[in-house]
Amino acid sequence: MTFTRLHTPPQPGLAPGPADTAPVNRSAPVTDRDLLAMLGQVSFIWDIASDVLHWSDNVGAVLRDIPPDALSNASDYAKLIEPTVAIRNNAVLNSAAVDIGEGVPYQIEYGLRASVAAPVLWVDECGHWFAGPDGKPSHVHGIIRINNERHARDEQLLKLSQDDSLTGEFNRTRLTAALAEAIEEAVRFRSSFAFMLVGIDHLAQINDAFGHEVADEVICEVAGRIRARLRGGDVLGRFSGNKFGLILKNCSVDDMHVAAERFLSGVRDDVVPTRSGPVAVTVSIGAVNALRHARTVEEAMSRTQEALDFAKMRRRGSLMVWQPNVERDAQRRVNIRVTDEIVTALNERRIVMAFEPVVTTDTRQVAFHECLVRTRQEDGGYSLSPDIVPVAEKLGLIRLVDHRVLELVVSELAMAPQAHLSLNISPRTTMDPDWWASIETLMQTHPGVAERLIVEITETVAIQNLDDVRGFVARLKKLGSQIAIDDFGAGYTSFRNLRKLGVDIVKIDGAFVQNIARSSDDRAFVQTLIDLAHRLGIKTVAEWVQDEESAALLQGWGCDYIQGRLIGLASLSKPWAALDAAVQEPRLRRATN
Repeated sequence: MTFTRLHTPPQPGLAPGPADTAPVNRSAPVTDRDLLAMLGQVSFIWDIASDVLHWSDNVGAVLRDIPPDALSNASDYAKLIEPTVAIRNNAVLNSAAVDIGEGVPYQIEYGLRASVAAPVLWVDECGHWFAGPDGKPSHVHGIIRINNERHARDEQLLKLSQDDSLTGEFNRTRLTAALAEAIEEAVRFRSSFAFMLVGIDHLAQINDAFGHEVADEVICEVAGRIRARLRGGDVLGRFSGNKFGLILKNCSVDDMHVAAERFLSGVRDDVVPTRSGPVAVTVSIGAVNALRHARTVEEAMSRTQEALDFAKMRRRGSLMVWQPNVERDAQRRVNIRVTDEIVTALNERRIVMAFEPVVTTDTRQVAFHECLVRTRQEDGGYSLSPDIVPVAEKLGLIRLVDHRVLELVVSELAMAPQAHLSLNISPRTTMDPDWWASIETLMQTHPGVAERLIVEITETVAIQNLDDVRGFVARLKKLGSQIAIDDFGAGYTSFRNLRKLGVDIVKIDGAFVQNIARSSDDRAFVQTLIDLAHRLGIKTVAEWVQDEESAALLQGWGCDYIQGRLIGLASLSKPWAALDAAVQEPRLRRATN
């Protein structure tokens, strides 16, 4: 095979090959052949009419894994090209470009595989094709350069973009794509599969106790144990920080339970060795059967997340399989409706206050009124606090409700100097700097209001940071307001926390009060609460007082205040307005006389 001298200069942008480092005899002139050898490149001429390929003499050194007989003509050479021969034909034979006498440049990348078992050799090919008299490609002058290194780098970058950098498993993007593919396959073949979310329990506590490095070791070890227990064809990916997603093909409901126990025990039965010592770890699993109960990626992910949350709430280290639930679906529809009503009512200023009297137990004189949230409906009716506050708290809207209630209550106190009011806020609101800024501004704008305000912290959610709430209580009491814990006994606050918080009033949950005349257990419980509160110097309020017999018992036990049906339920009317009228009437008569 003769060397055909090409006057096409080396193509710009091609990185030097391994031959660049070879020693060069600088006393001799550098030929094209030498230059190509230095760059790890081989040149060729392709005569399209005869299909013959003419290569430079260094072809054996550059394409050493390719059999010589496969290099003699373009047709045989094309059989080695991956992924398809069309990549070369489209660049030359099927090109829509026109040769105006200078040749048409092209550049392509493809793989060469000498046999089925041989590795792929990745090459860059660039050059010019020249047209014959008919304007169609007649011959090609080109250069081929081995480019395995760059392709390996590209493959590595692609892998990094698709795989989790810590565990090496699929990342969430690739897991989502695999889940979509599994759903499509299940639809096509009318089959089913299981999708699971495996959550590492208490990973945040491990992170706090031992540091990020140990937590990362735990994540990697859990991934390895799950991977070791998968079947061929199953998919594992990292869904989020402490969660892994599993796609288990051809997995029935019974198989799902067997597989889940394999994963649970695989993590639970042996401690995880770390640089800080062994760590005991468990996982919880949420699962769903697709396509039976999840026909889209969104449904599969949301329902397994929901099942995982239930598993963690019920018993960590267990499996929960998602099943349809009529009550849950109905509650969600209610949540959606109430959420829309709350937001709309806030925007349209339809949140109003109802006032429930709280009286001293012995004299029955009104001590203050508790402000309860009402939403004015379009038909003229009103929705009650139990329909609003729990949903607002669950869905993160309570902050907006608490801001509006604060504005309404302070405005009422400013207009009615004889009124004493209490308002309820969520423990989450005590962490809201905007709410604190609002109350400070309002108190400065309306002097004397703070001393007539009681702030009740509800127990519908746990107090997450006791020290922060204690700071909030201290700042509010410094303004002159009092602090109460609402629904005490049914929530999360203990007497130990009451002493730390420094609250002024405890409101005993009405569920224990309403039956004290008939239940000895409730009597013992309420009497004990009142006694302990007094020992701490805290006033007590009994809610849901229904009858005189209950009121007499509470008075005998030393309960300071009572409220409920016996005293009077919440009303939209303002009791102090009638008092103002009674005070003003004698003055008007004297003025007219």
